[in-house]
Amino acid sequence: MSIFLDSELTEAERTDTARFHVIPVPLERTVSYGSGTKDGPAAIIDASNELERLCKGIEPCADGIFTQSPVDCDGPLPEVMERIAARTEAVVKAGHVPVTLGGEHSLSYGAVTGVMRALGQPVGIVQIDAHADLRIAYQGEKHSHASVMHLLAEDGVRLAQYGVRALCPQEAESRQQNNVVFIDAEELVTQNVFSVDLPDDFPELVYVSFDVDGLDPSQMPATGTPVPGGLSYYQALHIVESALKGRRCVGLDVVELAPNGDEAWDFAAAQITYRLMSNCCA
Repeated sequence: MSIFLDSELTEAERTDTARFHVIPVPLERTVSYGSGTKDGPAAIIDASNELERLCKGIEPCADGIFTQSPVDCDGPLPEVMERIAARTEAVVKAGHVPVTLGGEHSLSYGAVTGVMRALGQPVGIVQIDAHADLRIAYQGEKHSHASVMHLLAEDGVRLAQYGVRALCPQEAESRQQNNVVFIDAEELVTQNVFSVDLPDDFPELVYVSFDVDGLDPSQMPATGTPVPGGLSYYQALHIVESALKGRRCVGLDVVELAPNGDEAWDFAAAQITYRLMSNCCA
């Protein structure tokens, strides 16, 4: 089995007592344009072997990174979501941080559900994405990648969305109904925004969901739904890091990588994953 950051980890840093538990979820069931997300987790893990230990002046891997076996993504989607939830719930209950690698964005419903069950407290989501994912259903499937944030909002999860630039009227209405915090890509990019503040009433415990299509296609073309006008690499990361100020990151996912044969994009997704881990270090 492939291991995240395998080339850099000591034996002590790769055990199941590690702070970070990487959970591969090769889910690809409701993609709407390009395909290939099922290959995303393996590509990220393979590329992670080329990463360096040091990130923002610290070594997140010094707290340990354990790579779990991939989640079985066969069968009805509600059953798949429960398998994902069981994984992240167990990780959080054991005092660790789940790092879920996708796979399509629909997996976030299971991942966040498990985190919330384990914590028993309100959790907010900081979302980097080209899309709001607030449709009630897409092509008749409520567990679609385009509906994942709608399901979570229905469950009372507070959302903060950054980088959206493809939105339908139903999603615009949902933002108002569910008190969604958002700054869309045009404002962020044209005004060169690198820092954001969450409102005071946003939950203290935060889950980060990073859809790689939130980046501009010039910096991340290996995704099923590339949309022009996206965020830059550092801009997206700085937005997440500023949003987490004064709050605690309790889990994260990196989703929607669709490898296209150019390893540069796999490496970018791996680097993003490791950088996001650094936000969970004391």
